[in-house]
Amino acid sequence: MTTTFPDISINTDRLVLRALEEADAPALAEMMNDDLIGAWTAVPQPYTEAAARTWITEYAPAERAAGRGIDLAVTEFLTQRLVGVIQLGNTNWRVRSTEISYIIAPWARGEGYASEAALATAQWLFGDQKFERLELRTAADNTASQQVAQKIGCISEGVLRNACIARTRTEDGGWTDLRTDFIVWGLLPEDLDGVADQMAEAGYSSYTDWS
Repeated sequence: MTTTFPDISINTDRLVLRALEEADAPALAEMMNDDLIGAWTAVPQPYTEAAARTWITEYAPAERAAGRGIDLAVTEFLTQRLVGVIQLGNTNWRVRSTEISYIIAPWARGEGYASEAALATAQWLFGDQKFERLELRTAADNTASQQVAQKIGCISEGVLRNACIARTRTEDGGWTDLRTDFIVWGLLPEDLDGVADQMAEAGYSSYTDWS
């Protein structure tokens, strides 16, 4: 029997993390066509609504059914607007570890949403799912993602040299691959001690509930 993540909703004061829905496709496609997302992820560029629907209706359900991970829409509690996506993947159920990644829409950056969503996910994983390790890999030059890792208590564990393919714009407006390093971050349950309080002092939500 395959172990899988439950159909989950995670709530903070400002955000709701839930399963992706087909109605998210237009906002998801718009988000994915941002240059920063194009640079730091492997998603096809340009990204179409058809690709977004395939992700929502085929890829995400298959990942969850196979026990590899789960994809969660991150939405604003008050407006229900799509803020971003949290992905868990490469899950090892015996070790109780998984790898997290996050994408935030351009209009929602600078609000602490990535840190809030990632912390809430970690609290759920460690508290409800009894996981023992959360891993994150960031491109060497992706300082925004590294700041999120630090805010939620991740510890930098090393560098995977030349292990990442990023992208950069060409003069004609296209994309070209750029090889760089991955920084590997790890988060254990004990690393969360005090993190929620620190984020609350900085003005970000620290309350998490799930159902």
